[in-house]
Amino acid sequence: MANLVLSWDYLLPRRTRIVLEGLDNLPRDRTVFLAMNHTDRYNYWPAQYAMYRAGLPFTATWVKGKYYDKAMTARFLDSTNNIPLPSRGYVLVAEFRKAMGRRTEADEYRFLRDLVDGAVQPEDADLAGQTPAVRQFVADRGGSLRGFVDAFEQRFEPMIAQVIRLNRQAICELGVNVLVFPQGTRSKRLAKGHTGMIQLAMHLGAAVVPVGCNGADKLYPGVSPFSKGGKVTYRFGTPMEPTGPELGPYRVQEPYVPLTRSAAERHGVQFRAATEVIMQRINGLLDVEYQAAADGASDGVRGIDRFL
Repeated sequence: MANLVLSWDYLLPRRTRIVLEGLDNLPRDRTVFLAMNHTDRYNYWPAQYAMYRAGLPFTATWVKGKYYDKAMTARFLDSTNNIPLPSRGYVLVAEFRKAMGRRTEADEYRFLRDLVDGAVQPEDADLAGQTPAVRQFVADRGGSLRGFVDAFEQRFEPMIAQVIRLNRQAICELGVNVLVFPQGTRSKRLAKGHTGMIQLAMHLGAAVVPVGCNGADKLYPGVSPFSKGGKVTYRFGTPMEPTGPELGPYRVQEPYVPLTRSAAERHGVQFRAATEVIMQRINGLLDVEYQAAADGASDGVRGIDRFL
């Protein structure tokens, strides 16, 4: 991809200038998690290309499970070293659409998502007040609300086990840096981060290197994978070690399984605090126009559209 497509795209017909600042902060003796803001569809490509051309290790990027819905896209993503991340929201929306023949409405999604996230306990939820489609969806997948939640976790756990295996293989066996967008969805301004990356970083004992991407949204303003030309600057911060002064105070010492409900319930406060530290570091590597808004809100895709 770098040699046959990107090298020509970045040179001709509109030259793309890629600047890597602070690249000496990237460890050479081990691989790490790269935590980057996500301004547009393709803002990881210039960074991957420039690091590859500089002789650095390959990167494996977390991508949303929805991009694996189409076979051709899935084959491309697999062949270019990506790691699919099936979120609970995506699995819920995909299963509902398949079963009911339509997408979930906002209220339907919120009810089901709160159940599988543990925000509402099954015994406290009002199934009778939900739409017939939701009642049927629950009935077909466990019968009761408790059965629905348990059945969902049984389907979701093998997916998470695969995600953990692939990240361990990348970091611990193959010597591949893992690139993650902690904010989850695209937004020009840095948005609130999710805790999945820090859960895996702590679990694997891997450092996190914050990266600020500035200008990629102007190269890729729409859906086209071809650059419009211009300049993009990536700023690499110093590594944040799981036992270091920034993340160490929040490290979970006892064994846990990342990305599971039990991990979130037991250690969610620590994961959230560590993630906020990482997001602050990313924010400091961004030009003003890309920095987080005062309320930390995303200006990108929201709601159920994130999963479709």
